[in-house]
Amino acid sequence: MIYEGQNLTVSLLDNGFAELVFDAKGSVNKFDRQTISELDEATQAIAGNSDITGVVVRSAKSAFIVGADITEFTDMFSLSDEEVLSWASKTSSVFNRFEDLPVPTIAAVNGFALGGGCEMTLACDLRVVDTTASIGLPEVNLGIMPGFGGTVRLPRIIGSDNALEWMTTGKPRKGQQALDEGAVDAVVAPEKLVDAALSMLADAVAGKLDWQARRANKKAPLKLNSNEAIMSFSTAQAFVAAKAGKHYPAPHMMVETVKNAANLDRDGALALENEGFVKLAKTDAAKAQIGIFMADQLVKSKGKKLAKSASKEVATNAVLGAGIMGGGIAYQSAVKGMPVIMKDINQPALDLGLSEAANILNKGIQLGKVKPEQMAKTLNAITPSLEYSAIKDVDLVIEAVVENPKVKSIVLKETEQNVSDDTILCSNTSTISINHLAESLEKPERFCGMHFFNPVHRMPLVEIIRGEKTSDDTIAAVVATTLKMGKTPIVVNDCPGFLVNRVLFPYFAGFSKLVLDGADFVAVDKVMEKQFGWPMGPAYLLDVVGMDTGDHAASVMAEGIPERMQKVENDPITLLFNNERLGQKNGKGFYNFSKDKRGKPKKDAAPEAYELFKPYQAEAKEFSNEETIARLMIPMANEAIRCLEEGIVASAAEADMALIYGLGFPPFRGGIFRYIETMGLANFVELADKYAHLGPIYQITDGVRQMAAEGKSYFA
Repeated sequence: MIYEGQNLTVSLLDNGFAELVFDAKGSVNKFDRQTISELDEATQAIAGNSDITGVVVRSAKSAFIVGADITEFTDMFSLSDEEVLSWASKTSSVFNRFEDLPVPTIAAVNGFALGGGCEMTLACDLRVVDTTASIGLPEVNLGIMPGFGGTVRLPRIIGSDNALEWMTTGKPRKGQQALDEGAVDAVVAPEKLVDAALSMLADAVAGKLDWQARRANKKAPLKLNSNEAIMSFSTAQAFVAAKAGKHYPAPHMMVETVKNAANLDRDGALALENEGFVKLAKTDAAKAQIGIFMADQLVKSKGKKLAKSASKEVATNAVLGAGIMGGGIAYQSAVKGMPVIMKDINQPALDLGLSEAANILNKGIQLGKVKPEQMAKTLNAITPSLEYSAIKDVDLVIEAVVENPKVKSIVLKETEQNVSDDTILCSNTSTISINHLAESLEKPERFCGMHFFNPVHRMPLVEIIRGEKTSDDTIAAVVATTLKMGKTPIVVNDCPGFLVNRVLFPYFAGFSKLVLDGADFVAVDKVMEKQFGWPMGPAYLLDVVGMDTGDHAASVMAEGIPERMQKVENDPITLLFNNERLGQKNGKGFYNFSKDKRGKPKKDAAPEAYELFKPYQAEAKEFSNEETIARLMIPMANEAIRCLEEGIVASAAEADMALIYGLGFPPFRGGIFRYIETMGLANFVELADKYAHLGPIYQITDGVRQMAAEGKSYFA
């Protein structure tokens, strides 16, 4: 043994090759401070051994190296700029020293080689991957950029155009694509990986592969003439501007860094990478996106743990109520290999549900993402029926009928009488109390909420709502089923609107009040989309949701939480609903929906909506971006805080992920609690107090006031 650390070892093989093996104590290999230190020590041990003629780098696990240890970033990035820069420079020098070994090196890659794992392979002279490999630089998803030499080495290996596409999108490559783009030198079967690597290394030692020329190319300036450089980087800048916009600084920084380093050697280019990395590490976007990653890991970990505890396995399920929503749920079950029975009381509804599933699949075929045989298999897994007898043996039933408590209670009661004693019943309700619906059941312990979001096949979140009498076994089984269906479950406790809709409707109320105070709804949409970063402004979102749904849900919320959520007098939403302006579903709401000359859908601010609002509006007024954002976001933040304080949601991290997955909360802001903390709790309290006169939804809790005074954090 030449070197032995906690996370990696180096041993000398019979043929004079050194084998550097990553094998951390945990389930995966990752670059934490300990591993980077050990890599440096191992490199020095290799450099000091004259018997070594080549080095093969591999993993003893099912994945190569999954990246850097993100858990170390939060503390590290809170250090001064100088300290972060020192860390980045020292770490880069570790990879440089490995790259500068006096013998050829090859990476034998299996499974994931992401971020720092990919950069480790780039520091090698040669790369061979097996068919399980996935290689890439996904740092952009964390709001940062590669920091171990990725922006320097990858452009010099595969060209700046390809490298920038890799880095600014963060999309990993499977073996064959990586080979086609020149990032790796061979793709082999898993059982042949090590032998292939050793064979290629032998060829390099024998002079059959010019590893020295490859290495020299990585350490030299980019081979671009001035015209090529202008074309390459202007194209990349335009692509990033269109895709990322102004709220995500990381991809812009990557383009600038590679552009400015094009004429520099490795050391000069690395210095620019280090500087860019530090600047990004200090941005709010990086803090938010790293926070999302950590929160997502928490949510997934809790889901898997709950699923493992399930005593009942759900093999088949049923959806009651076909239509668009029921068809979407049935599709999601079937496409993930779970047979599903779709029941309704009339054939046209069943036909609509089946056509919804078929439409989703047809779009997939048109985009090349679905094969015809997959479409047939999915549709064959959906069994339509008009009879209760068809569902008597299923393991789980998802009720998805009209959002009416009386209708739902009747359907649930009938269903309970037509299924086995251990069948789990769920209601896909968006606002109605699970405790109230449970009153109609003989066994409320096997009942909970299972709230899907529309469109089901696109929205990743499912809220699992625990009622007062819901058993732990029921929750565990439903969480396991949700994961099987390819969705992210977040468990919340029962209350009107649960978590997502409970915090959404104060946001809508803030919007309605702003419009009545003289704001132009188009201007509000523009601010909330362009400045705050929502995918849709509130008026457009309400048009998509439907004014009938919005008005009904607002009534449910008003009845459930009357102290804060009484309906707004002369609410624009209600005015539109009463005048049969339902939004997209009938082509008219805040906006009029039509098609342009090319047949593409378009929306125009509706003069009819302005006329409806005018008798109830104050004089037209322009509100600043800051005031517009404050008047909509303070109510949402306040209600999220109340949900956390009341135990509706277990943690700020889960609340953040629920809003990101369920509402499309801007990821660069990290979720509602990360948004509050980025602003600073004391600043949030001061801002909310400024608008407290507008009503209860603007008035903060004693809890947040105390937290702000004591300097506490929701993420401590």
